[in-house]
Amino acid sequence: MKKRVMIVDDAAFMRLNLKNILKDDYEIVGEAQNGKEAVEMYQELKPDIVTMDITMPVMDGLEAIRAIKDIDVNAQIIVCSAMGQQKMIIEAIEAGARDFIVKPFKEERVIEAVKKIT
Repeated sequence: MKKRVMIVDDAAFMRLNLKNILKDDYEIVGEAQNGKEAVEMYQELKPDIVTMDITMPVMDGLEAIRAIKDIDVNAQIIVCSAMGQQKMIIEAIEAGARDFIVKPFKEERVIEAVKKIT
């Protein structure tokens, strides 16, 4: 059975890019365009893996990671963000992210990160 993935990014092209990379080996169960949607969808869909952007409207990725971790301490979240500064990476990991992929990313890096936590 394929692992279920939820993709969270405010940019539609980035969600599509991630979906195209993962669709052969994973089931894409949902897409959210901000952190608030992500938290609501996480509760409903209970995906195995979440890819999470940081900079988004309504609720940013760090807030969303904390909220999802409050719902499910075992949530598997991979941050995909252009915000690759050391401080942001540390904040994301401290919030509960399992890995951090800096945009623009290579397909192999995404697959490696997802496989590592499954």
